[in-house]
Order: sequence, then C-alpha cells, then structure tokens
Amino acid sequence: MRSDPRADLSAVWAAFKAHADPEARESLIIVYSPLVKYVAGRLSSSLPQTVDTGDLISYGVFGLIDAIEKFDPERGIKFETYAIARIKGAIIDELRAMDWVPRSVRNRAREIEAAYIALENSLRRVPSDAEVAAEMGVSERDLQDMLTRLSYTSVISFEEMWVGGAERDDRQEGAGAIADERADDPVQIFESEEFKSILAGAIDRLPEREKTVIALYYYEGLTLKEIGAVLGVTESRISQLHTKAVIRLRARLQASQTASTPI
Repeated sequence: MRSDPRADLSAVWAAFKAHADPEARESLIIVYSPLVKYVAGRLSSSLPQTVDTGDLISYGVFGLIDAIEKFDPERGIKFETYAIARIKGAIIDELRAMDWVPRSVRNRAREIEAAYIALENSLRRVPSDAEVAAEMGVSERDLQDMLTRLSYTSVISFEEMWVGGAERDDRQEGAGAIADERADDPVQIFESEEFKSILAGAIDRLPEREKTVIALYYYEGLTLKEIGAVLGVTESRISQLHTKAVIRLRARLQASQTASTPI
C-alpha cells in the first residue's frame, strides 16, 4: 500500500526534482490539492452562479501542476504561497479566455476608473460617490447599481492591477509572489519592492471602511459574508465596498504606471 505522501515531503520534493519521479509528482499533487479547492472556493464567491466551482477547480489543477514543476525548494520560499498565486492565475487566465464578462460591463468599469482618476487629480482627495456619479453624468443610484453588477466580475489579484493585460508567465509576480527562478533577478526584485510600496500607499489612501474590507479579505482570508458579520452590514454592501476599493486601486496603480513610463 502506498505510504502517506505527507510523511516526508522533503524527500518527495527531492525525488521529484532530482529524477522527475512520476510517483513523487503524483504525491505532491495529492498533498497540495486542497489548495486548489481553497482558491476556487474563494474566487467562486465573487462570480456569477452560472460559473461552476468544479470548472474552477479543474482550471486550478493546471496551475498547481505548473507550480510544482517550477518550484525550487532550495529557495526557502513557502510552497503554499507560491502555489496559490499560480493556481489563482491559471483560473483567472481561463476565465479571461472564456470572456465571460460582458463588454458593456468592462466598459463601465473603465468609465468608473477614469472618473476616479480625474476627480482625484482635480480634488486632491478621495471623491464621494455623489461626485463620481456627477462626473459620469449618472445618478448616485445608477452608480450603486453599476457597482453591484461589477461586484460579480471583480476577480483580480493585486499584481494584475499593476500590469494589466500581460501574460501571467511574463508579468512580475506581486506582493509575496516573486517568480521562483534559479538566479536572483535584481530588476525583478526592485520592481516587486516598488510595486509593494506603491500598493501600500494606494491602500493607505482608501476610505477607512474600504481599507478594512481589503485587509480582512486579502490579508486575513475572510469571506465577504464573514466581513459583513464583522462590520455589521450585509454581504452585498461589503461586495460593493470591495468593488469600489478594487476600482480605486486599479485607477491609482495604472496612473502610477503611466507616470513612471518614459515618454
């Protein structure tokens, strides 16, 4: 009978990396497969009900396999952190390829981002919902309806805010997810540190409730429902706050990237 693959993971990793042992590879997939279910479950809470969680899991398995193939245990980076970024990237890449978000919704997201950028540049502060609605020429109720619709499409990781449409393997890995290559890349390390600094500044400028939602969701691992219970509001309200925070962060990071690009 095959022994429990968790018994000695270091030996399993060594066997796989040294000889590409297929049994070791299979053992690693089995050991770390719960990560796929975890990531798929987290992402599914922000997706329409028509998106099947089982499909997300199947997409994520490819990300897990990719992570196992490319991970170097000698670098001293925790595999779970590295794998979660790869799994999430694989799922999001597949969803993007399916183009499940309607073009009209994408256009609305860009319009709201543009309004935030314009108002923050002119007001030198965080604009209110009423000011954003006026900038867009819509009612505040219409803006809230847009945010509600966008809340079902705001599946994104922080590094994607920074590098937009780049391919997953070509873009820098964001905070806590530096690509695991054999040799240290000084440029990549610098860019990662710069990204984290810019992101921290952008988060710090968020309104207090949006900052709290971002911290609880991305850093404490709470679901939107759990955050609602903590803050004493409905899950749909937390979803709106999360969407607004993501839009603000995207707008600020894209503005920073534009400003730092040589002309």
